[in-house]
Amino acid sequence: MHSVALEAPDDFAGWRAAARALVIAGIAPEHVSWSSPADPPALLAGPPPPEAPEDAPAPRVPRAFPELAEQVIRHRDPERFALLHRLLHRLQAERGLLEVASDPDVARAEAMARAVRRDAHKMHAFVRFREMRVAPGEDGARFVAWFEPGHHILRAEAGFFRRRFAALRWSILTPGGSAHWEGPGEGPGEGPEGGEVRFGPGARRADAPAEDAAEDLWRTYFGAIFNPARLKTGAMLAEMPRRYWRNLPEARDIPRLIAEAPARVAAMVERGATPPAPRRQRTAHLVSLPGGRPDDLHPVAPSRVGTAAMPHAQTQADSDVPAALAALKREIETRNDLPDWAGQATQLVFGEGPPAALLMFVGEQPGDEEDLAGRPFVGPAGRLFNRAMEEAGVARDEAYVTNAVKHFKFAPTGKRRLHQTPDAGDITYYRPFLEREIALVAPRLLVTLGATALRAVTGRAMPVTKVRGNVLRAPDGRLFYPTVHPSYLLRIPDSAMKAREYDRFVEDLAKAAATARSLPAAA
Repeated sequence: MHSVALEAPDDFAGWRAAARALVIAGIAPEHVSWSSPADPPALLAGPPPPEAPEDAPAPRVPRAFPELAEQVIRHRDPERFALLHRLLHRLQAERGLLEVASDPDVARAEAMARAVRRDAHKMHAFVRFREMRVAPGEDGARFVAWFEPGHHILRAEAGFFRRRFAALRWSILTPGGSAHWEGPGEGPGEGPEGGEVRFGPGARRADAPAEDAAEDLWRTYFGAIFNPARLKTGAMLAEMPRRYWRNLPEARDIPRLIAEAPARVAAMVERGATPPAPRRQRTAHLVSLPGGRPDDLHPVAPSRVGTAAMPHAQTQADSDVPAALAALKREIETRNDLPDWAGQATQLVFGEGPPAALLMFVGEQPGDEEDLAGRPFVGPAGRLFNRAMEEAGVARDEAYVTNAVKHFKFAPTGKRRLHQTPDAGDITYYRPFLEREIALVAPRLLVTLGATALRAVTGRAMPVTKVRGNVLRAPDGRLFYPTVHPSYLLRIPDSAMKAREYDRFVEDLAKAAATARSLPAAA
């Protein structure tokens, strides 16, 4: 029996190095015990595993496995290290293992990854900073938050708060660790573009301030925007479980607001409907019944559409959509928490095309030519896309084109700018803006081009080849059609295969257009 003691409960680099050596040495997972400072000590201790020879070939895994492993390793289950080691060991002989959703190991790992992502989402939503009195002689205010994550996510999610609150000095305290950011320009070698979050030991809830001067104002605002007619207590508790309430200043008002809701709704009914504002129309949206087919769609007014089904649903007239899209573009351009690499791009490249388009195409990110021109799909892949659209019988003015990531991510190599694929964090950052853009355009059918767009729309990584050519339903209920990115066709070296794949791509575009035309247009 070999023993591996990792330095931290989320030590992915340590696990990866140890697991690689174990697989190379041919040591079976059942002969290894794993531990970390946050997990129970191993019952049977043994010698550490042998080091892998420098010239030994690395274990081969699908591209999705490292990302899955990084999520799983943040789970609190003490068996997570052994589970990942077992998956890595099996993947050497079972290349398609991760696509077998019914496999117990795969299902367990996917469930752990979902739990970690859900915990990270809750952290983003429910961390509340409070201003803390600083020590005499210390410059500037410090904002401190207390949070109790369900999993080991603090180090992974600290970057989110660093980007969002880059100008503030803040600390996040948890029972298992703490994160501290000193603001731009603080610390050796740090500046507005650099600096690192510092991590420390765990803390107690009493170490964080209990309240600050702004909380009464925030509670007043929260009470003012509370709509008793839209109250669904079960859905609210699903999104905001009670275990988070004790750290949310607005939570102390929630029981009262729930108790008052019936009387407030009755008073609203008694007053009658409010006339609509001049020159504004209510636009019907298409929402499908659970498990329905495309022909089961029914128009539903926005007041009946929940945010879970149609996030950021719009009610403005079509004439307001270009202005709203322009405002969204300006909002992204002026943000101070863009990914660090986005500042290297020439400009933001936003989508273009008509509102209520027949098809809305979502690509990966702008390329070199798009970055210089400020328009999407004008480079080599865009020209190939235009030719395929023409052969598929789809007019360009029927389509809206955009990208999941709005800036060109590249690595400078001499005089050239080498394209870099957006990572999961990049996709996650831009995804809320893409969702708002899709809701504003309100296309009949969404078409995802490539893996990055597919992940941006669905919120999860999946192989394009597995779902290509099928009309699917996104988590928000919207229909979409996945296919490859035209840049994939440009990279195929064999001319015969390239011709076959191009014809297949044209067929995909024609099928998507035919499907879109069979759907009813938004009223």
